[in-house]
Amino acid sequence: MDQVKKFSTYDELLNKLCDRGCIINNASACIEVLKNIGYYRLSAYFYPFMQEDKTFVEKLSFDKVYRIYEFDRKLRNLLLTALEVIEISLRARLAHFHSEKYGPQGYLNASNFNKKHQSAVFTGKINIAISNNKKAPFVRHYIEKHDRNFPLWVISELFTFGMLSRFYSDLKTADKKAFAGVDYKHMVSWLKCCTDLRNICAHYGRLYCRVFPALPSGFQLSEFAGSRLWGAVLSVRALYPSTSEWNNEFMPALEALIEAYSEDIDLYHLGFPNDWEIRLRK
Repeated sequence: MDQVKKFSTYDELLNKLCDRGCIINNASACIEVLKNIGYYRLSAYFYPFMQEDKTFVEKLSFDKVYRIYEFDRKLRNLLLTALEVIEISLRARLAHFHSEKYGPQGYLNASNFNKKHQSAVFTGKINIAISNNKKAPFVRHYIEKHDRNFPLWVISELFTFGMLSRFYSDLKTADKKAFAGVDYKHMVSWLKCCTDLRNICAHYGRLYCRVFPALPSGFQLSEFAGSRLWGAVLSVRALYPSTSEWNNEFMPALEALIEAYSEDIDLYHLGFPNDWEIRLRK
């Protein structure tokens, strides 16, 4: 059994980086970064520069790695904003669609979904969400005034992205077609990619040089590009509800961010192709 790694001081951690070939221009500034971020968290961003002998490529500086970290942080925030737009739109449209066809509480009837739908699990998650949010004014109102009879357009406010994704996945095939149109077959995988991305971003996970668990369908992608951030970003693009907002707000922000860090980042580690700007615009 491996022993627990010993504790290291900030000076010792910097010396470790130096021994591996990292250039430290300002030791006190680097220590301040380690205090605020943590060595373990930042060390993941050194990975693309590590050689087989555990030393870093020539002329790698701590400052460069920290700038990549900052790029990653800002990219997460940008994508979280886009995912928020998708989540709220999907929540509203799904609730309206399902309620119009099956009634305000049709979500409680297993016959209104496909055979894979696990009604007990689904309602169990809803009850947990109600319990966790019982002090919220709208939840308390429906508990006290409506005997817990939540219509879908109300209770869906408590759905996580994962619950929304499962809700769509469990729709009958005819309902998927009516809701999503020609893309109905691909939407399950797009939602899965966006759910994974949302969870990574919400927990401040690393996007740079990361392998994602789900590959999106409906795009002509290599396995490498599909399993990097590029596949997830294409899924975000496909699900984003407003073409004008995407082209006029999200894309300029993404382009500006990548341009600002162009000397430090390598889009290869995100799976982005050379013509990414053309391919991302709707």
